[in-house]
Amino acid sequence: MTQAYTLSQITAELGGEWRGEDIAVTAVRPLDQAQAGHIGFLANPKYKTEVAASSAGAVIVSAKAADEFSGRNLIIVPDPYLYFAKVARLFSPIEKARAGIHPTAVVESTAKVPASCEIGAHAYIGANTVLGENCRILAGAVVEHDCTLGDETVIHPNAVIYYGCTLGKRVEIHSGAVIGADGFGLAFTGSSWFKIPQTGGVTLGDDVEIGSNTNIDRGAMSDTLVGPGTKIDNQVQIGHNCKIGAHTVIAAKTGISGSVTVGSYCIIGGGVGTVGHIEIADKTNIGGGTCITHSIKESGQHIASLYPMQTHKEWARNAVYIRHLSEMNKRIKALETQLGGASDGQDE
Repeated sequence: MTQAYTLSQITAELGGEWRGEDIAVTAVRPLDQAQAGHIGFLANPKYKTEVAASSAGAVIVSAKAADEFSGRNLIIVPDPYLYFAKVARLFSPIEKARAGIHPTAVVESTAKVPASCEIGAHAYIGANTVLGENCRILAGAVVEHDCTLGDETVIHPNAVIYYGCTLGKRVEIHSGAVIGADGFGLAFTGSSWFKIPQTGGVTLGDDVEIGSNTNIDRGAMSDTLVGPGTKIDNQVQIGHNCKIGAHTVIAAKTGISGSVTVGSYCIIGGGVGTVGHIEIADKTNIGGGTCITHSIKESGQHIASLYPMQTHKEWARNAVYIRHLSEMNKRIKALETQLGGASDGQDE
């Protein structure tokens, strides 16, 4: 059944100030779709004309914007976007474990599974694995032997946790993700590649979320680490022995090579790639599509791609010059010499 909350109930639960009529609302909706029983939000002032045109019963706004909407039902808060997220969670609470083990699930006799846990159809729990209270291991998910999962962790259908991994409390692993597959460690014999045993594991801190079809490789000798509160999107590759800090976010299709250390509170855009064995400082912001080829040691930097989007015609025209940069540099230095200019001997 749809749950309704009055504005006074919402602010009593989440804080903020309500103004106008204390109406009941049943959902959060975009301003252009909201009706009388819905609440919308204004996070960016450039969209304020949408508030006037909206049929929303109430709107979440900042104190600075509130005076422009006299006569409307409002909730006034410092950060409307964050508040919207909290209201959305109020209407869509996290699903709780439905205690019990499905008849088709396989739970090894040495595994420890509290009665509060939900084990779905065809799920597998390996030997000596220990689950915390209220975990949800959903249909077809696999948790191999010698793993430890904290309270309220959720493993979605068909996700796989390899042996020897440790997951904190309230971790969420989405479908198709693989945690703890072998790292890509190889030694060349002279004629073929010899696989280096990957004897470490993966440790995920509390409140980590891993998107669908993402892979986090186990360490070669010590664990690959992901700090508490970090959120990793879909189709991301984290190489072996990486250390990802706390509360960092990593967008889809990013690839982080082995033994990279990423700081806390970083924002890494989609499609980013890194070389291995580098460090990225705390609070670094990396734009989508950027290739990181060396360490970033100063905190708080914003790094963007050197090659912004362009048409194919523009790319083809510029590529001609890129191919001849070395030759052009030599010609420029020769001209400087002829003109008597002092060259510092450095390639530009």
